[in-house]
Amino acid sequence: MKKSALFIINPVAGGKSKDKVPELIDRYLDKNSFTYKILFTQAPAEAHAMATQAIPDYDIIVAVGGDGTVNEIASALAGTKAIFAVIPYGSGNGLSRFLHIPMDTAAAIKNLNYLCVETIDGAKMDGKWFFNMAGMGFDAHISEVFSHQKERGFSTYFKSSLQEITNYKPQTYHLTIDGKSYKREAFMLSFANSSQYGNNAHISPHASVQDGLIDVCVIKPFPLYLFPRMGLRMFFKTADKSNYVEIIKGKHIEVKRKEAGPAHLDGEPQIFGNDTYIEVVPRILNIIVGKGYKQ
Repeated sequence: MKKSALFIINPVAGGKSKDKVPELIDRYLDKNSFTYKILFTQAPAEAHAMATQAIPDYDIIVAVGGDGTVNEIASALAGTKAIFAVIPYGSGNGLSRFLHIPMDTAAAIKNLNYLCVETIDGAKMDGKWFFNMAGMGFDAHISEVFSHQKERGFSTYFKSSLQEITNYKPQTYHLTIDGKSYKREAFMLSFANSSQYGNNAHISPHASVQDGLIDVCVIKPFPLYLFPRMGLRMFFKTADKSNYVEIIKGKHIEVKRKEAGPAHLDGEPQIFGNDTYIEVVPRILNIIVGKGYKQ
């Protein structure tokens, strides 16, 4: 029996044209295994509404977009029997890269034909979903700055980081992780479900989306001349070996800071209060992974 698939395309994600995507779907999706429909979003948050409405009628709902689109649709499907899939078109594509979903559009569509489905963890920050990475501190500040840039992509993100880092001040955070208290001065805090932010920059190389845990990554203040070295560590998957990185695994995390401020959920900036609660929700999302993915 054929599976029904709905492709939800965000036409502005990643600043890349999606005009050829319908043609590629028609060419590479196995018609013997699937029927399909394509919808284009026209406004922010519309992908979530489309996915929610589609759940009763489709077996598979596919996000064609970046980390924000992935978050919108995954948030709608979490806890349902629907299968989620991704055709990556964003600036970072963190979750897709972690799950070995091909970055090439034709290859990502072909990957759907294999129907390699895993059930992964999600997490919530004050009730709002994230599936790859959330954070406070410098990366949240950069996410806010980056969201206003006309040009997208890694080079723009990197330039924004260089411009902002000299004026950014670390903050003091009071953490309670599974009942144990910590006080840390941090350049930033990352709450890692997967290992990476995106673009193969791994902050927590041993993180797993199927272990029922969040990796709380405390990046301590470091001399600015070490910024390039810290970046290289992430690309070589050795960030956890740095004296400036501390990783604490947990299920229930409370964060208290001096005042409200920006945080990001899968790269999308939002304002959260000075007292924030993060919890992992195990085995909550069914998703098609790449053939090279291993737990």
